[in-house]
Amino acid sequence: MPEKLIFEKSVSGRRGVTLPTESLEGVSPEQFVPKSSLRQTSLDLPEVSENELMRHYTRLSQENYGVDTGFYPLGSCTMKYNPKINEDVARLPGFAEIHPLQPEETVQGALALLYDLEQMLAEISGMAAVSLQPVAGAQGEMVGMLITRAYHRAAGRQRQTVLIPDSAHGTNPASAHLAGYTIQTVKSNREGIIDLDDLAKMINEETAALMLTNPNTLGLFERQIGEVAKIVHDAGALLYFDGANMNALLGLARAGDMGFDIIHFNLHKTFSTPHGGGGPGAGPVGVAPALMPYLPSPVISKNEKGYMLDYKRPQSIGRVHGFYGNFGILVRAYTYIRRHGAAGLSAISRGTIINANYLKKLLRKDYAIPMSRPCMHEFILSAKKFREQDIHAWDIAKRLIDYGFYPPTVNFPLIIEEALMIEAPESEAKETLDTFAEAMHQIRLEIDSDPELLKSAPRTRKVGRMNEVQAARKLDVRYEVNMLKENNGNLSKPNGEQ
Repeated sequence: MPEKLIFEKSVSGRRGVTLPTESLEGVSPEQFVPKSSLRQTSLDLPEVSENELMRHYTRLSQENYGVDTGFYPLGSCTMKYNPKINEDVARLPGFAEIHPLQPEETVQGALALLYDLEQMLAEISGMAAVSLQPVAGAQGEMVGMLITRAYHRAAGRQRQTVLIPDSAHGTNPASAHLAGYTIQTVKSNREGIIDLDDLAKMINEETAALMLTNPNTLGLFERQIGEVAKIVHDAGALLYFDGANMNALLGLARAGDMGFDIIHFNLHKTFSTPHGGGGPGAGPVGVAPALMPYLPSPVISKNEKGYMLDYKRPQSIGRVHGFYGNFGILVRAYTYIRRHGAAGLSAISRGTIINANYLKKLLRKDYAIPMSRPCMHEFILSAKKFREQDIHAWDIAKRLIDYGFYPPTVNFPLIIEEALMIEAPESEAKETLDTFAEAMHQIRLEIDSDPELLKSAPRTRKVGRMNEVQAARKLDVRYEVNMLKENNGNLSKPNGEQ
C-alpha cells in the first residue's frame, strides 16, 4: 500500500507528548515574544501519537537509498563507500567537543591535523600549498578564480575571459562567471579530449585561465596535457584543474607535474567524506608557488612554539568561510589518507580504473559506447539508437530503480546525445558489477519486447514517475502534495500522461 502522508494520518486531539500546564498558569506569551510577532492562527500541524510518528518516518527512512544500502553508478560523483573508521575518529572528544573560538594554544592537536592534511594534499597533487577553507567543490572553484583574478591584477593585467571545454562540469562556467569573467567554450575533438587547434585559436591576451578536468567528464585522460599547458602558459594564462575526477589519479599522476597552477579537491569524491546532501562539505584549493600569497586568509603556520593561524596576508583574497573550513569533514579525509597511505591511495585509483573498464566491457554488447578507448574511472553509454522506440536515457535510468539500483547520471556531458554516465568506484565488488550489468541487459531486452515498462518506470516504488518538466516550471510543493493525494502516491496523471 502507498504510504499515507503524515497529514492524512492526523486525528484531531491526538498527541504524541503531554506537557505540564501548571507552570504555565499566569504566563503570557507576550512576556517573551512581541505581540506583533505572535501568530493569529494556529499552526497546521499533524496530530498523531508517538508510535505513529516513529513508524511513519522509520518506514520512510527504509525507502532511502545510500552508499550503505546499494551501488551508485552515478557518473562524475564518485559515490563510494565511506569507511566507518572515519566517523569514529571524527567523533573523538578532542575533535568533536572543541570550539573554533578557543585560544590556539588549547587546540594544537586540531591545528596540527589541519596542517598535516594540507601537506598531504599538496604532496598528492604536486602543489606548493593548500587552503582547507572552501566548504564545497564549487566554492573551491570560485576561490580558484578569485586567486586567478588577484594574480593577474597584481601583475597589472586586466584579463576578462576564462576558457572552458564543452565537456566541463556546469559549475565551472558558473564559478568563473561569479568571479567576474566572461566564458568562452573550447570544443572537444573526435577522441573526446580538448581540441588543441580550437584552443590555440581561442586563447589570447584577454584569457585569464583555462579550466580543465582531467580525466574529463567522458572518463578520458587528456593525454595532450603537456601541449595544453604550453599553449596556456605561453599566452600568460593560468591552467586550472577541476579535481572532481581525482579518484582515478591518486598515486598515478599529479596535477602539478602536468603543469596545472591551481586545483580544487572534492573531498567527498576522492577522499571518502560524506556527500552532504546540502550539509557540510569541503573543497580545498591548492596552488603553485607563484600563487601562494593569494590563498584565503588565515593560513596555518608552524614555528618553534607550535601551530597558529596567520592573518598577516596582505595579498590574500580574504576569508571565504566563517572559521577554517568544516573541521569534522576534514578529520574524515585525514583519517582516510592516513589509513591507506601512499600505496593504498594508488591501489584505490587502480581499482576504480579496473572496475570501470570491466563494467564498460560487460555493457558493450547491449549499448552504444561513443568513445571506445580505455577509460579511467567512468565511461559514457548512449541511448540515442533507442529513440525510434521512443525510449530515452532517462527511461533506462528510471527502470533501473525497479531493479534496485540508483540511476546513473543522464544527459551529461552535453556533447553526447542521450548520455548515460556510469562510474564504478573501487569500493564495489565484481559481483555487484555483474548484477548491475545483468539488470542493464534485462532492460535492453525490455526495450524491444515491452518498452512501456520503461516509459512508466519506476513501477515498484511508493512514488511513481514525477512530472519533471512541470516540477521545474512550477515549484509548488502544495501542488505536488495535492496530486499525491489525488493519485494514490503517483505524481503522474491517472491516464499516465506527464
